[in-house]
Parts: sequence; structure tokens; C-alpha cells
Amino acid sequence: MKVVDVHTHGIDGFDTRSSTVDGMLRIAEIHGAAGVSKIVLSIYPAPIREMRRQIELVREAMERQVHGSGVAVHGGGARILGVHLEGPFLNPTRSGALNPSFFIDPEERVFRELIEGFEDSIVVITVAPERKGAGALIRKVSDLGIVVSMGHSDATYSEAEAGLNAGARGITHLFNGMRGFHHREPGLAGFGLLNRHIYVEVIADPFHLHDATLKLIFEMKEPNKIVLVSDSVKETRTAGGYGRIDDPSGRLQGGSMTITESARRLVALGLRENTVMNAVTNNPRQYLMLKA
Repeated sequence: MKVVDVHTHGIDGFDTRSSTVDGMLRIAEIHGAAGVSKIVLSIYPAPIREMRRQIELVREAMERQVHGSGVAVHGGGARILGVHLEGPFLNPTRSGALNPSFFIDPEERVFRELIEGFEDSIVVITVAPERKGAGALIRKVSDLGIVVSMGHSDATYSEAEAGLNAGARGITHLFNGMRGFHHREPGLAGFGLLNRHIYVEVIADPFHLHDATLKLIFEMKEPNKIVLVSDSVKETRTAGGYGRIDDPSGRLQGGSMTITESARRLVALGLRENTVMNAVTNNPRQYLMLKA
């Protein structure tokens, strides 16, 4: 089975803020050694020029893999499918561990500036659907064949529904980076649980979601719409155990496990193995509309 992680920023001391192609390939190699077959490298919000530089490095890493000259190919690493832009069109009130200084309104002009020349390298972009202009941008991005995921958002249930109707296909790390579920306003989280068409990313380490919340997701959500992600970062370790990853202020940052580890953890919690394995194999492939 081909295990696919659609959301990783880095691992074992490397991340997408690397200044080298080899740094990007090392991320792929480490994930591959952990049993992951394919990855989408997630870019942090930053000035547009800096984001473009990081996309360029990812694209070069992809080309080296294809031509057989990359570390990931010879080291049995995960194939890099492309880039996930986690921003900059996000809501600063739900920034999580991201830097809200670089969040901006979803303008087509800025988006075009960001991706010009890299259209074939962008696989996913996260957008807060409640921001001014988000609906129009979601339609344009979807028309380009890029998956739109809603996240880092304070969207209401109706705003989330509008995002889906505009063309959004998924929700970035369900429950994290969004308003909490409320009985009078279910918000983006409630929409993700209840809507049968939207895919949801789920971080299944011991820190981002309570075990009962994980079980709730797997009991309520359409099983073929759940996509496990690592959301791993530079500080995520693949050896010597794992622990909660916080910034200096104590705020939770990225995921602490690879998705292969997360899948084993969920099975140990009593979730059905077939359902869990689909969430790291078939579901992400369908979410990204991969042909192989």
C-alpha cells in the first residue's frame, strides 16, 4: 500500500524553510524510511518572495527525483508530489503556530504573483473562507486544478458551506486552527464532521486532539473522507520517542509523529485497522485526485 502524507513541513532537523534542494530531499528521505511513499511539502506563510524561493526549491527537488539524481530516489525516500501553501490567505485570529504577520486578504493578483511559473508544482492551498474575496479566489484556484482546503479560520458553519460551494475540497487539520464547536454555532469544525462531501485532515498524535475526539471523528465522519496527516515540523523526531512540540511561549506547534506511527496508534486505540489504513492510503489519493 502506498502511504501518502499531504501535510508535512519537515522532520528530524529539516524543514521547508531550507536554503537548499538537498534539505528538501532529506525530508523526503526521512519520511520514506518511516514507511511513507509520497508527501506534499507544506510551505509556511512568509513574504511572497520568500514563499516563491521555497516553492522553487521544492520544484527542483521534484525534478531531481524524477531524473534519478536526488537523495530521495537512491535512499528509498518518499516521492514529493508538490507544494501545499499553508497561507498566506488565513485568519490571524486563528493563526495557531503560524506567523499572522504574513496573513493577507485573498486577492487574485497576489495569488497569481505567488504561483506564477509554479502552477504545476502547487497541489494544495489552505484558505480561510470567511476572508473578504475568499469565495472568488477559491473558484479560480479550483478551476486551475489546485485543491483548496479551508483552515486557520474563524468561519461559521454557513461560511464553511459557502467555501465548499465555491470549490473547496478539504479542511486543514480538523479542530486545530479554527473556532471551537458550539451548540449554537458549529463552525468549520462542525461542518467538517457533518458534511458528506468535504475531506478532513486529522492530526492523530497524542497532543493535537483528545483520544475521544479522534474516536468521535471516526464514528461520525464518512470514513472515505478522513485523511491522516503528520503536520510534522523540523522538531519532529523519528527516533528516541516523541513528545509535545511547543514554541517558547508554550503554544502547540507541529505534529509529533509520522502518519505511519499515527496509524498504528489509532489501531491500538481500538479503531478499525482497515478504516485507519484507508485514511493514509486511498483517501489522500482520492483527495488529491491522484491517478496512481
